[in-house]
Amino acid sequence: MPTDASGSPPRKARSTRRVTWPLRSRQQGTPHPRTLEHLRANLGQVSTVAVQRLGTSLPWFDELRPDERSELGLLAQRGIASFVRWYENPQEPVWVLTEIFGQAPTELTRSITLQNALQVLRIVVDVVEEKVPELAQHNDEVALREAVLRFSREVAFAAADVYAKAAENRGSWDARLESLVVDGILRGDHSDSLRSRVSALGWTDQADVTVMVGRAPATTGPAGVERIRRAVERHAAECLVAIQTDRLVLVLGGLRDQTRSLGRLAAVFGDGPVVHGPPVDSVFEAKHSADRANAGLRAASAWPRAPRPTPSEDLWPERAVNGDPLALSAMVDAVWEPLSASSTGLVDTLTTYLSVGHSLEATARELFVHANTVRYRLRRVSDITGWDPLLPRDAFVLHCAILAGRLHRDA
Repeated sequence: MPTDASGSPPRKARSTRRVTWPLRSRQQGTPHPRTLEHLRANLGQVSTVAVQRLGTSLPWFDELRPDERSELGLLAQRGIASFVRWYENPQEPVWVLTEIFGQAPTELTRSITLQNALQVLRIVVDVVEEKVPELAQHNDEVALREAVLRFSREVAFAAADVYAKAAENRGSWDARLESLVVDGILRGDHSDSLRSRVSALGWTDQADVTVMVGRAPATTGPAGVERIRRAVERHAAECLVAIQTDRLVLVLGGLRDQTRSLGRLAAVFGDGPVVHGPPVDSVFEAKHSADRANAGLRAASAWPRAPRPTPSEDLWPERAVNGDPLALSAMVDAVWEPLSASSTGLVDTLTTYLSVGHSLEATARELFVHANTVRYRLRRVSDITGWDPLLPRDAFVLHCAILAGRLHRDA
């Protein structure tokens, strides 16, 4: 044996041949005609064994309904028949989908989970692999066993693809159903069909339901809507999300912190004003909140410095000028009626205060009373209405309410 300078035999040169996995390194060869013939002849027998093994190997199989067990049996039979066709022509992967899953992927995915479907297909592959020594002809056993392994990989990917598409279809259907429900709520629909749809979406009708509207964000596809939903669910126990043209509508139930949550949720809307209506007791009364929120959104441009989001009640003057009768009646009921019912001259004091430029001293001189009396009466106005005459914006709302009340009185 030759030696190197140190007297040791030389090392063998490291092989540069690339090692690859057999299933990926070569294409499946042409199957032997006798093997194909034997596969077709024993197709029924192998299918029968596979269907029988479903009941003995899967604990959950007997708990299924008869039609579901039948569908799984057909799935197993189609799997074996598809393998024969695929083994004959492995370049046609479409056989995997069209023959195994047939025309019932939706029903299949509703009956059993992806995990269960893969268990069924694994049994099919196991049965075929066990039958390889009986089915292979003329030393074709290795090639047939390799084909079974490759086919099982294709089937696994095909099953995952079918279930993924079914999940996408269910998501699209849920989104369409949700849009129909929101549209029905905004129209004031109280039909049994709407109640059924609301229940199908999992709504349990939490109290304090609020409708929030604004411009839709730039991304309004399924992924964008899902991001909005995840953000909303951090603040509300229940929610419905709908994109109506360029408008985003949120129906919120069980807000954990009314003021803080609404402020945080304004971030999911696009640019521009965001308005929310008053809370109501039920989702089927949400039209009351939605009408006021939509009216506020239409009039919000008249108050450029409005907070975001803005309560629809804070937009009473703008809504009234924009022709909203709900705002006029709300101002009359909430401001004019209780003030005019007072016997301490609150309407006269407020009117004088507004007309003299919001001056306490000038108001006192006009009414021949002390300035402290004016302060007391204005504080009473704030206590009764919730609007403080000493604040410019609140004084503007009170002024508009006085005008609406007088027009209502003289009508």
